[in-house]
Amino acid sequence: MSISANHTPRHPVASFVARMHDELDDITGRPMWSMDDDETRHTLVQATRLLARLSALELKVAAHADRNRVGEASGATSVGVRWANQTRMTQAEAHRKVKLAKALEAHGPVGEALARGDVLVDQARVITDAVAALPDTIQPEVRSQARDYLLGAAAHYDARALRIQGRRILDVVAPEVGEAEEAKQLAKEERDAEAKARLSMQDDGHGQTHGRFTLPDHIAGMFRKALHALASPKAGGEGLSPHGMGLAFAEYIRRYPTDNLPAAGGVSATVVVTMTLETLMGGLKAAQLDTGTMISPGLARRLACEAGIIPVVLGGRSEVLDVGRRRRFHTKAQRIAMAVRDKGCAAMGCERPTSACHAHHLTPWSQGGGTSVKDGVLLCPRHHTLAHHDDYELTHHPGGKISFNRRE
Repeated sequence: MSISANHTPRHPVASFVARMHDELDDITGRPMWSMDDDETRHTLVQATRLLARLSALELKVAAHADRNRVGEASGATSVGVRWANQTRMTQAEAHRKVKLAKALEAHGPVGEALARGDVLVDQARVITDAVAALPDTIQPEVRSQARDYLLGAAAHYDARALRIQGRRILDVVAPEVGEAEEAKQLAKEERDAEAKARLSMQDDGHGQTHGRFTLPDHIAGMFRKALHALASPKAGGEGLSPHGMGLAFAEYIRRYPTDNLPAAGGVSATVVVTMTLETLMGGLKAAQLDTGTMISPGLARRLACEAGIIPVVLGGRSEVLDVGRRRRFHTKAQRIAMAVRDKGCAAMGCERPTSACHAHHLTPWSQGGGTSVKDGVLLCPRHHTLAHHDDYELTHHPGGKISFNRRE
């Protein structure tokens, strides 16, 4: 529906907008089937450029409206508020547009490039923001050089890549001050990132914990690199899918050396798993971590033979029968020897490499098993879980291989 039905335009810009509405009323319902591929490709690009040019016109009108305070006529606190109310645009977006409109008036060449369709709205915003972010000590001619350089780069880069260049634009137009300013900016960003570091976790009551975190970029980069290494299929991981990364995160936590953690109240930050003697010997009673989490007997037995875990064994009346020593049961030398011998997970048919395996006692530690190369074997996390699972039994084969069979 044309806006001319409700308002008779007099200004050329208003008349153009009214005609555009009429043209769109006529063209919107036309079918697309008759447009060939070449024309479709060309039209898609031209439609994008047309939208940029129309946006330039929209912003030009917005700057005029802000300058004339047209919002005051209806009692609105700003033109952005009035604009948002009349169009159902969010007020935040309306204010962003007004800000950009005013910036384009201050940077005429950028506004002209947008009006020609040579840059897109997000590119124009990046350019004006980058120039506005330059220190107050930068001379006007240097600001103009920075703006013109980024305008030229916009012909080759999208807004994201342009923003990266904008952050280091002084290295191009004023290298004598660029390094010092960059150092100051990075130091501020790092202080801000440190101050805003956050981690929150919440269990859902169904065996899962959900969380959110905010980390400085350099810390996140280290974390991501470690998880990618664990998630890599070459290292026995499940790949970089969200599920694979989740499993890698869990493996990262399991592998973290607890002797590197500080003590709190005289006790190191080590997981304590409490179980009955019956559970340790193969019973079905659940166990409990010192965090209050209940776990299956199979997982309890698995944790009892892993590094950095203290198993606390209770008797029939909950008397503490034994508090196991926290230690790495198999030394690095023993693991190397088992790696040379087993060449990966010892489960038949499993191809997980040694780097993805845990050291497992063939004779359970609870039954007097020794910590030795002879009585140890390498198992990947999945088969290590099955080795302590009540539903499976192990069969040892000549050559050191192990197979798992579900109990009847």
